[in-house]
Amino acid sequence: MKMYQFVIRRLLLLIPVLIGVSIIVFTLTRMTGDPAAAYINPKMTPIQIQHVYEKYHFNDPAIMQYFYWLNGVIQGDWGWSTSVGEPVTQAIGQFFPNTFELTLFAMLIAVVVGISLGTTSAIRRNKMFDHITRVVSLFGVSIPIFVLGLILVYLFSDSWPIFPLGGMVSNSYYFIPGGIPHITGFLLIDSLYVGNFQLFTDALWHIILPAITLGFSSIAIITRIMRNSMLEVLGLDYVKTARAKGLPERTVTRKHARRNAMIPTTTVIGLSFGGLLGGAVLTESIFNWPGLGRYSVQAITGDDIPAILGFVLITAIIYVLVNLIVDILYAYLDPRVRLE
Repeated sequence: MKMYQFVIRRLLLLIPVLIGVSIIVFTLTRMTGDPAAAYINPKMTPIQIQHVYEKYHFNDPAIMQYFYWLNGVIQGDWGWSTSVGEPVTQAIGQFFPNTFELTLFAMLIAVVVGISLGTTSAIRRNKMFDHITRVVSLFGVSIPIFVLGLILVYLFSDSWPIFPLGGMVSNSYYFIPGGIPHITGFLLIDSLYVGNFQLFTDALWHIILPAITLGFSSIAIITRIMRNSMLEVLGLDYVKTARAKGLPERTVTRKHARRNAMIPTTTVIGLSFGGLLGGAVLTESIFNWPGLGRYSVQAITGDDIPAILGFVLITAIIYVLVNLIVDILYAYLDPRVRLE
């Protein structure tokens, strides 16, 4: 099977997955109570309440409500978010870049640190570095995100004020006209685009602590998988043959062992990315990060059903797209996958 056929096949498989997710989430939201409650306030007249039921088809059977909602989603109408007082699509467009930037930064830290630690730990098996790495990995897998976040805030924002307490930038930028550029929505990229390196440095300093908090568990998982995979690959015959030919150990590790060891690690990285999006809910709440995670908490506490549906749907879309990218990378690293 050629690569483009492999990609098309994976894209087609995404459609039933997204439909299944939408059905499950829509059904669960309808089971929690009256979906019209978020649109109704005590000051509304019976006629106005009836208008709400008719406008959003709440009087129709649940299956018809789903199709009306799905038709609106396809046309770009994801409903009205009562928790922020604007359309769901507009709210997601406002908060999504902040969460995605935080998640990408956390994932970058996790991949670089995890692969480096896992590779070095496998090379130095049963030495002090390996023992320390395994203890840190066990700690990273065990500790909850909100506990780690509170510990880091106490240590590095309160006891030793090295990093800011929360937010994306210092409050002073919000009072400067045009102080925060809005071009792509990604603050680090926008600040570089306009040449405001002071803002870039400030934003970078704000994102480090929440990114470490969000990506710490992924660092632990990637390190453990990379170490085990490297240990398995380093014991194979072709690696021993490369050493017997007199190749430098660095060449054997980088060009022969690490690429094949990356095959199972790549899958873990893709799954971890989806986990980071879910973990962002807690991280953003702790660090007062204005992203989708904090928006979802507001939606849940305010019984904002359209916002909850929108958050879950956008998370599912990102998750399946990331897994598609992982499948493509997997096929690139191991061409045998394309034949399946």
